[in-house]
Amino acid sequence: MLDGKTKLLDCGHPESPHSDFTTGYGTDADGKRHCYACCAARDVADMVATGTATLYLTKDASGQYEITNWPGSLRLHVYHVRTSPYGGGFGSQRTDAWFTGPDGKAWHAVNRGDNQVARCRRLKG
Repeated sequence: MLDGKTKLLDCGHPESPHSDFTTGYGTDADGKRHCYACCAARDVADMVATGTATLYLTKDASGQYEITNWPGSLRLHVYHVRTSPYGGGFGSQRTDAWFTGPDGKAWHAVNRGDNQVARCRRLKG
């Protein structure tokens, strides 16, 4: 319940629970602010519409790989991972991951280097 002092985000919801170093919302290209649940819904809609996404390849608490959005409000289970120590030159590591997207289709993610950024695309077929 809102206390009358709580400011709503552009999505119509209050800020999501967050820590001291996060905001409790994501900002879209137009500068509009959305709670974490709405960020996940927007990411899913964009993935289904375009067949591509820039997400993150992370590990959950049990050490299993997963694909997430920035706030972690979207989590997709990775069913296969392959890592190569020489992916793309200059000695950088490449990790390929396959997962089932929000549309029920097979997706492929590529992560290069020492970060978590994953370029994702829906597979044909």
